[in-house]
Amino acid sequence: MTDPRLPAAFLQPGSASFSDFLAEQAPDLLPGRRAVPQGHAGDLAPHGTTIVAATFPGGVVMAGDRRATMGNIIAQRDIEKVFPADEFSAVGIAGSAGLAVEMVRLFQTELEHYEKIEGSTLSMDGKANRLAALIRSNLGMAMQGLAVVPLFAGFDLAADQGRIFSYDVTGGRYEETAFHSVGSGSLFARGSLKKLYRADLSAEQTVQAVVEALYDAADDDSATGGPDVTRRIFPVVQVMTAEGGRRMPDSEVAAIADRVIAGRMSSPDGPNAPLTAQPVAQTTEGA
Repeated sequence: MTDPRLPAAFLQPGSASFSDFLAEQAPDLLPGRRAVPQGHAGDLAPHGTTIVAATFPGGVVMAGDRRATMGNIIAQRDIEKVFPADEFSAVGIAGSAGLAVEMVRLFQTELEHYEKIEGSTLSMDGKANRLAALIRSNLGMAMQGLAVVPLFAGFDLAADQGRIFSYDVTGGRYEETAFHSVGSGSLFARGSLKKLYRADLSAEQTVQAVVEALYDAADDDSATGGPDVTRRIFPVVQVMTAEGGRRMPDSEVAAIADRVIAGRMSSPDGPNAPLTAQPVAQTTEGA
């Protein structure tokens, strides 16, 4: 006997994609299917800014600052931009904050729905592709200024390593090597990581490197929020390994941020990267 409270579509076997099911049954609930007035709407909604991610042997770290802006106004000082996507991955948001958070929730539901229907988790590439499809469906909104450009990272159990994926507003998917950053302060954060990153960093050292990168981004980009020591607001940091993902407690991130700030008191531009190139040996041939 069928349940009279549920439409027949909910009881029929079908796609393992929750967003595809939603597109068929209630397309108006998808973020990218809603009507938006003509014109540029980007300045009317808060924007999330800088997200960074970096790999280390055995895992990957993702971190985001806490500031949301609306034009030249700080709309929120303690917004969260880094979310677990599932047990082994996380997604960080840059762009229109409200729309991005809604897309993240849909992505989380998408991965959970697939696991329940198929009895197994999506591969890392499969997760990255599903997020690309959700971004692509938001193209109409993006063209009117409500763009969402997330950063996706996680531990790939099959490859036994951390992986990072970036996107453009059309849903283009790009795998990054070692580290990457998105958002308004990404240029400065990536430059900082170029100076600080090494392939043999420990998990804690990698966390410190991404916190340093966010500090450098905030130093040059007004839309990126640095550590707020008076309000005790610090970046959100997610660490993912073969054991799964975990959000670092605020107390641990605060200790690292305090260490970074203390170092900046004597060196405002941050730690200097050691020069590794060896001097060219002079030859005595022909002497």
